Amino acid sequence: MDSPWAIMSDPTHDPVLFALPFFALFIGLELLSLKYLDDHDEPGDPGRMGYAAKDTASNLASGFGSVVINLGARFAALFLYFALWSVAPWHLDASSPWTWVFTLLAVDLLWYAYHRASHRIRILWAAHQAHHSSVYFNYSVALRQKWNPWGELLFWTPLPLLGVPPWMIFFAFSLNLIYQFWVHTETIPKLWAPVEFVLNTPSHHRVHHASQKQYLDRNYGGILIVWDRLFGTYAEEEDVPVYGLTVPVTTHNPFRLQYVEFAAVFRDVCRARTWRERAGYLFGPPGWAPGHPTLPPGSETVTR
Repeated sequence: MDSPWAIMSDPTHDPVLFALPFFALFIGLELLSLKYLDDHDEPGDPGRMGYAAKDTASNLASGFGSVVINLGARFAALFLYFALWSVAPWHLDASSPWTWVFTLLAVDLLWYAYHRASHRIRILWAAHQAHHSSVYFNYSVALRQKWNPWGELLFWTPLPLLGVPPWMIFFAFSLNLIYQFWVHTETIPKLWAPVEFVLNTPSHHRVHHASQKQYLDRNYGGILIVWDRLFGTYAEEEDVPVYGLTVPVTTHNPFRLQYVEFAAVFRDVCRARTWRERAGYLFGPPGWAPGHPTLPPGSETVTR
């Protein structure tokens, strides 16, 4: 088993680095398709949001910051994973195709669990909300990634305990992340029904990024949409999605986008009068307040 340093210094263990030129290529192709092939300009047709220069610049800055920050965070997490893997009762064989099938499915399921938790637990939402803050929906929005990856890194901890080699965890998640890039677009309509039934698609992910009440807290899947179908969080794209948060942000500053909700959580915790209220502001759903009932998914109207 390679050391953590050997893993982090070998770029072949992070496919995202190799995918960056393809991300840039598809952003360019999407821009060209919107300019020359988009025919959604009939009267009454809402059309596509397309791109805006300031929004795209903010997305690219967020993506760059995410790459830098995540490199350090993953290096730290590797030491934890190695410690857990070293006490696992068995070690899975990385050369076995069944290990890869298990790891890819387990990573996707844990991504669903983390993603769902990050919409239902406010302190996790504070880290995740920046990705949802754009009122546009295009390939550059896929790069508006969080700078606070500690939550998802903790969600992977069962895998080394099950004997998955730590480098495989990061490799599998990188593949999952690369897959999710292509679903951030308005230019691809609904696909063949069997594909829509099994896989996360642009149609499903447009729902996830929409701010309408019927779309909130739906379609958390990474690669597979079957988790949403199994666990009751699936919604079909019907009305034209309106993207962004229910309370729109008014800045393109990536630092404010990343940390504004953490500041709001801090203020709420400081003014709380009891430990129960402090816990509610940290671990309750977005929009939680003392004396208000805990709302079901999709019902928040205050801070989402």
